[in-house]
Amino acid sequence: MKERLDILKSNSTALKGLVEMERCASDSNLKPSLCELVKLRISQINGNDKCLDMHLGNALATGESEQRLVALGKWERSALFSERERAALAWTEALTLIAAHEIPDELYKTARGYFSEEDLVALTFCIIATNGWNRLSKCFHTVCGGTDQEKNNTT
Repeated sequence: MKERLDILKSNSTALKGLVEMERCASDSNLKPSLCELVKLRISQINGNDKCLDMHLGNALATGESEQRLVALGKWERSALFSERERAALAWTEALTLIAAHEIPDELYKTARGYFSEEDLVALTFCIIATNGWNRLSKCFHTVCGGTDQEKNNTT
């Protein structure tokens, strides 16, 4: 698909908030591999193939195994993820699908059992920013990585 518009050319200041949210996560105690699992799961839920490809490559670059990445869509039934990762992924799904239901107190308590207040805020900002990028990508056909040649190709 051809990019509908270039967000940076249209309004470069509009993206600063998302970038700052991502910086909050990257400057935190969260492991990059956990952040990439979260970003990949969000892109799966949102059906964003462009961001899926990017986050898959990023996850592999952090040392994630192909086996875990294949199992990510079924993380609740997989023994490949730690309890901390499960808490992060449950939090991720609840926030990504927030229109469908409230965030249960029990889920919050579980997440707080594995993450400090600071790290839970960083994880939440990572989730919010990634959902924002996914939405921008889907509505404007924004390319989430790849070469300039790939950006100009239509499918």
